[in-house]
Amino acid sequence: MHAYEKFLNDCKRIAGAHAHLLEKPKSGIADLALPCFSFSQPIEEAKKLAEKYQKKKSMMIGNVFATGPYVNFFIDEKKFSAAAIKEILKEKEKYGKGKKKGRIMVEYSAPNSNKPLHVGHLRNDSIGMAVSNILAFSGCKVIRANLVSDRGIHICKTMLAYKKWGGGTPEKKPDHFVGDFYVLFEKNKTKEMEEEAQKMLVDWEKNNKEVKALWKKMNSWVLSGFKETYEKFGSEFDVWFYESEFYDSAKPIISKGLKKGVFFKDNEGSVVAKLEPLPDKAVLRKDGTSIYITNDLSLTVNKFKKYKLDKSIWVVASEQNLYFQQLFRIFELLGYKWAKNCCHLSYGLVHLPSGRMKSREGTVIDADDLLNEVKNLAKKEIHKRGLLDGQKTEKRALSIALAAIKYFFLKVEPKSDMLFDPEKAISFEGNTGPYLQYTYARASSILKKAKKKKGKIALSEAEYPLIKKLAQFSAEIERAARDCKPNYIANYLFELATMFNEYYHKEHVIGSKNEFARLQLVEAVRIVLGNGLKLLGIEPLEEM
Repeated sequence: MHAYEKFLNDCKRIAGAHAHLLEKPKSGIADLALPCFSFSQPIEEAKKLAEKYQKKKSMMIGNVFATGPYVNFFIDEKKFSAAAIKEILKEKEKYGKGKKKGRIMVEYSAPNSNKPLHVGHLRNDSIGMAVSNILAFSGCKVIRANLVSDRGIHICKTMLAYKKWGGGTPEKKPDHFVGDFYVLFEKNKTKEMEEEAQKMLVDWEKNNKEVKALWKKMNSWVLSGFKETYEKFGSEFDVWFYESEFYDSAKPIISKGLKKGVFFKDNEGSVVAKLEPLPDKAVLRKDGTSIYITNDLSLTVNKFKKYKLDKSIWVVASEQNLYFQQLFRIFELLGYKWAKNCCHLSYGLVHLPSGRMKSREGTVIDADDLLNEVKNLAKKEIHKRGLLDGQKTEKRALSIALAAIKYFFLKVEPKSDMLFDPEKAISFEGNTGPYLQYTYARASSILKKAKKKKGKIALSEAEYPLIKKLAQFSAEIERAARDCKPNYIANYLFELATMFNEYYHKEHVIGSKNEFARLQLVEAVRIVLGNGLKLLGIEPLEEM
């Protein structure tokens, strides 16, 4: 049991029948409070209860007194500090781990196999990985999934451009090679070419050998390029889904919807979902070819059945907010009980100093280019500080670059649009990933230099605010898991790192009279920082 939970249980025990009234005061004037407004004389009753509770206080409760209509409870700082530090040092990498239950699939990244990953995918993957890590650490069984959109009109446009103006094999990173043809199509498209691409899609769905052979070849190039970028960024998946494997398996669902009156055929012959008060949504083209939602219908039914899911989360940009409202509404109208357990984790768009990304004009900021740019900035910072030389620089620069990118994306609430500034992200100072890595490395350095190995954990008032912050870690994980918001963890870690650095500059650790106890505190900070960084997908560095 965590130290704060012990304090809470002590308060509940002595509050007895009034325990349900206990709350955490917003003002921060006390650690816990019991409001007495439900009594006929709130102020007088608060005084009586405070006197009664003061006689019973024990364990983690340091003091109890009344302030107006409130009974205020305060933690015993010495007992709490010793218990919290011992708990962290004992549990180490398990500190903060929860006991939630449930099978949850988190689907993220979801690229199109006609162009390389871009900066939006980096934000998507950062959120998806962090949410997966947080849910798993809180106790859930998490299945990380990636759905590749590897069929459709956009794929056929790329294939057609390759046939007209391409040929040969990639002479550059293969996903970039294929992506150039998509841009080429968009720049040179005509009405006739659009019709030709649509015919190619029909041929693809009819298993035309020539079309399928070209599709397989170009698809394999793109996927190999994706996997190279994923490996570099640290994106991991337990399951890979491909739209090409599900596009034609929605027929039973379409039939079910037509029979129930959820779907109808419009004047042109397309199958449409009637979703009042939401706008109607087409689920099948008039020529019988599938669209994106056709795939999602069959895939989602398959996911819940095959993986026995309690919940499914889609990490997808806010541009698709209406789409997911329509998709979930269709499942609800079709009578699937799990429809209420479908969740769209919407995130805002990424802007850069040069403006919003526009892939069709060929001005998209590719993920690979951004990774290389930030890595080079990290190298300059390393050389400027004289931290490393030689081969170690490459590995260290990549780790710092990834921390910079992931943390910059994660410190902002997912739904917010954001401006990504590479130079601000890579800074070793301020609210950045490298700053957190630097703080972790500082704690590690202190412990390496220390010689005193024995003593008592007797901490003073100077350490208490920092220990109290450490004890909040499990509550922050619980909050982040509940709301699917990694920014809670990111902001907590920054506050913890700031408090630790201020403490370190103000108080001596090595050579102080209370050296052993303070070293234990440093180790506790190091453990919590390390655990938190790993949840965000960031590598804790022993040295910078």
